[in-house]
Order: sequence, then C-alpha cells, then structure tokens
Amino acid sequence: MFAELFYTLRKAEVPVSLREYLDLMAAMDRGLAEYDVEEFYYLARTILVKDERHIDKFDQVFGHVFRGLEPPEFEDGTAEIPEEWLRKMGELDLTDEEKAQIEAMGGWDKLMETLRERLAEQDGRHQGGKKWIGTQGTSPYGANGYNPEGVRIGQDGNRNFSAVKVWDRREFKDLDGDTEIGTRNIKVALRRLRKFAREGAAEELDLDDTISSTAKNGGWLDVRMVPERRNAAKVLLLFDVGGSMDPHIRMCEELFSAARTEFKHLEYFYFHNCVYESLWRENRRRRAGGTPTWDVLHTYPADYKLILVGDATMSPYEIAHPGGSVEHWNEESGETWLRRLVRTYPQVAWLNPMPQDRWRYFPTIGMVSEIVEGRMYPLTVEGLDDAMRGLSR
Repeated sequence: MFAELFYTLRKAEVPVSLREYLDLMAAMDRGLAEYDVEEFYYLARTILVKDERHIDKFDQVFGHVFRGLEPPEFEDGTAEIPEEWLRKMGELDLTDEEKAQIEAMGGWDKLMETLRERLAEQDGRHQGGKKWIGTQGTSPYGANGYNPEGVRIGQDGNRNFSAVKVWDRREFKDLDGDTEIGTRNIKVALRRLRKFAREGAAEELDLDDTISSTAKNGGWLDVRMVPERRNAAKVLLLFDVGGSMDPHIRMCEELFSAARTEFKHLEYFYFHNCVYESLWRENRRRRAGGTPTWDVLHTYPADYKLILVGDATMSPYEIAHPGGSVEHWNEESGETWLRRLVRTYPQVAWLNPMPQDRWRYFPTIGMVSEIVEGRMYPLTVEGLDDAMRGLSR
C-alpha cells in the first residue's frame, strides 16, 4: 500500500523521489504515526511533499489510496455499484407545484418544540413520511427529502439550501493564501485602502534632505536617512466558509491572497453563515481552537478597518434568534454580534460574492445589509473599488 502511494503520486506528477520514500519507511520503522491515519497523513505529507503547490494533489492521491474514495473494480471485469448511487436513487424529487403544497412548521419555536416531541416519541426508522424523523419524505426532520424549513439530520451536503439547523459535523478547508491571482485588478482596488506612514528604523535614504543638508554644510556630505515608507492601514478580515460559500472559494482565495500582499497589518478569522460568540483561524480546529469574539473585539482596536466576506444566505433564524445557528446553540443572536462589530469598528464593509441581481431573492441579505448600515458591496472589481473608497473616508 505504501508503494502504491509512491507510484500514484508519481503518476499525479508530484515530484517525489525514492530517497523521500525511504525516509518515510524509516520514520514508520521508528514507530512514528502508529495506528493513527491522521498522524500518518501529516507525516507522509511532510516527508513527500516539498512544495505546497502539490498539497492538493497529495490529498487526492492519499484519499484514493488509503480511504477508498473511488470504488475499485473486481478482477472479473464487473464493478461494484457505489452506495452513493443507490442513495441518490432514493432521494425525493418533487415538482415545483408539489413543493408549494408543503407548508413550513410555523416558526423557530414551533420547529424546535416539535423536534423535541418527535425525539421523545419516535422508536424506529421512518422513510417517506411527513411527520417523523426519517428519509425521503416531506417531514421537517431528516435527510434526502424536502421541506422549506427543516432540520437536516444525517445527510451529506446541501440539496435545497433551506435547512434551519444541521445536525451533523461538517469540516471546512482553510483558504489558500498563496493562490495565484488571475487578475491584478483586485490588488489595484485594494490599494485604495493604503495609508502610508514612515515607521521603524531609519534605513532609507532621504535624497532631498541629504542634498539640502549637504549644501547647508558647505559641501561636506551629510547623509540623511528616514524609516521605510509602509502601508499603515490595519485590516480585520472575516471570511464566511462552507455550505453555500463553497462555489465562491476561488474568488475568496484570490481576495485573501491579494490582501496578504497589500496589507502589512492584516488579521483574519473565519465564521460560518453569521458571526457568533467565537471565530477561528483554522477550520480543521475550529471546534477546539476557536477565539472568543469578545477577545477579538478587545484585541484589535477601533482603528482597524473591518471587512466581512460572505453571501449572507441563510435561515433568518440564524440572524434573529438565539439558538438559531445552523450548527450549534448560540446564546445570543447573530444580529447581536454583528451590531457589536459595527459599533466597535466604524469603518466596515461586507463583500458579497453572490451576483448583485440575485440579492433581492434572499431576505437575509437585506437583513445583514441593514445591520451593516447599507455598506454591502458585490465582490467584483467595481464593488471592491467602491468598498475601499468607503473604508477610506
């Protein structure tokens, strides 16, 4: 299996050598990463991947070799039907007219109260119904069915983007800060936020002052130095990740990469759908390594310019209700936390990657725009330009 990993990496054009493969074998012989797939993954990646540009290819190869992401063919030439295909055949597919006849439960409190009742009453598996927690039905609770306002339980990924709460653990990836920018227009737009100042040690020649001082000194050379001129703008960047933001990953990575280039004073965090009591820097460790939002508010002063990036498409409960978060029970509403951010950072902009002509179809976009006092901009070159002008006032 280890040899298969080596040869498959070579086929995927990951430049791994026999020397690196032998180093991996030696590390395994010494008992490193025993009986732990995650530890072995990081050990193998550290030894075999020498350039971060190949990490994505390594992930794909590793998943194929050790996790069986693609079903193997049998030796007799027949292939096993993937379980995923069978599950797809069982998913509920309704017409628009049939969907219109299905009513929502009637509000957040009613939805959660009924869920508690179902959990207490139900004693078996259900499929195709409209009441119990099950699959392929029109009940508000379960998977692979349809309801305009439900709790998704046991389903891998979105289908209708209408779940009020998700009862499953989901993993998100960090944005790649070294993504190659496809256009320099993003950088040009961000440069409108520059605020130059000279600070630090005097390391740069001040030619005009040197000439003037030398002339005043009777021709004796008098070299004058000044600190380097740097961009002193301070930026706090918050990214929405996962769920409906997945189609916008590339655009967000380009923005993130450009921001890291343009701003010396840049701090960034992630959130999902709406800001609540904690933010995080690593999506893989977001449940264990989050940073309390209160700490962020008290660590970075009001002279930071706040930029939030997200499509603002979610359940209205995630903004307006305590406990409305799609993934956990939040004691205070998302609106409460967003208004705290706006009060702390007078210069704020929300960048929305969704096309602006679709904003009117999502009431939560209007709710977030009202909270940030109308300072929501499309994540386009023109929108970035307008946002930077607004932050520079």
